[in-house]
Amino acid sequence: MNSKDELVQKMDSRIDRDSGAIQDFFVEMLRINAVNPKMGGPGEGDRARFLESFLRKEGFEVERVDVNDTETGKARPNLSAKLHGQASRNLWFVAHMDTVPEGSRELWKTDPFDPTVKEGKIFARGAEDNGQSLISSLFALAELKRLNIPLPFNVGLWLVADEEFGSNYGIKHLLSHGYFRKDDLVVVPDSGTPEGSDIEIAEKGLLWFKVTTVGKQVHASVPSKGMNAHRIGLRLAAEIDRELHAKYTGEDGLFRERRSTFEPTMKESNVANVNTIPGVDVFYFDCRVLPRYKLEGVISDVEAKISAYEKEYGARITLEIVQEDSAGPATSDKSEVASLLGKGVERATRRKPSFVGIGGLTVGNLFRKEGIPTAVWSTIDEVAHEPNEYCHVKNLIGDTKVFAALPLLA
Repeated sequence: MNSKDELVQKMDSRIDRDSGAIQDFFVEMLRINAVNPKMGGPGEGDRARFLESFLRKEGFEVERVDVNDTETGKARPNLSAKLHGQASRNLWFVAHMDTVPEGSRELWKTDPFDPTVKEGKIFARGAEDNGQSLISSLFALAELKRLNIPLPFNVGLWLVADEEFGSNYGIKHLLSHGYFRKDDLVVVPDSGTPEGSDIEIAEKGLLWFKVTTVGKQVHASVPSKGMNAHRIGLRLAAEIDRELHAKYTGEDGLFRERRSTFEPTMKESNVANVNTIPGVDVFYFDCRVLPRYKLEGVISDVEAKISAYEKEYGARITLEIVQEDSAGPATSDKSEVASLLGKGVERATRRKPSFVGIGGLTVGNLFRKEGIPTAVWSTIDEVAHEPNEYCHVKNLIGDTKVFAALPLLA
């Protein structure tokens, strides 16, 4: 056994010893509602204070970057802590503090903001997305500090805001203000599989758009006097769905979903009674587009279809881009960060990792667009945003071991 193996085994033993404390701390954090304020929640403020207090008690110097959210009036916090190594370059773990809302409460078997530990799982909103990985990376850093050995490079953590609503007050702000360097190694633990053997190195482009159709509201018994915005909207949505799927047929074997996807999702309420023809109709699409295609082309196709429908029906139809994030270049599976994470994952899972692409957007894509190679990994059941969201305690502890091992294996 070489010295690296001995150090990693020593670290594993320390994390096993502290596993109860790690779980307890996680449960306490999950009690703090951190639903994104753009989604009606209180935001990350209280959770950030809780985490900052822990880091300072552990002896870290904490850098806090508050970004003013002019829409909600809240300061959106981003926290960083770092261990200094023998070289000036950085290995960063990046996790997000905000969560989505709980959704329909009646679908939850337990209170989403009162964590329940049962049968080796922790149930709560944000338990998987992104709480498990936040705590795993946080305690990996804490355990490395307690081990108190020289590290080959700096190892740090960013706990960021606003990931669930576009990252304008989180990673996008930090990247635009120079908090990361081109030679940084970045691990984003915000996607994964139950086996923990997939390392994500590429993502599709993301496009959310909203279409509003304005007709004329009238009594349903006299439709000739009005213009049924709902009927026009239904037909338009179906036509957009059909044409986009027919045009963008390319496949990429790197991705689990090999093709681009174009999904009609949210539908806003129009009228509250059956016997009124709606004068306004609103629908949304969620598009995940392979990197080979430009989002501008998709938008142009939708605009052309809207223009044709306006001419055909005489309705006024508008397109609003809700979110648009083009795909960055894939991280090479031979890159330093992919190789290092691959080494840690193979040691933990006893299987050679697979390098994959995903349709779900993480902040890893934002780093890649800035030319910073980034790998995304965790061990999860992929229950993000679902009712009864949970994480396995064994994954919480296992991922902590993988993250803590990376600088020891370098």
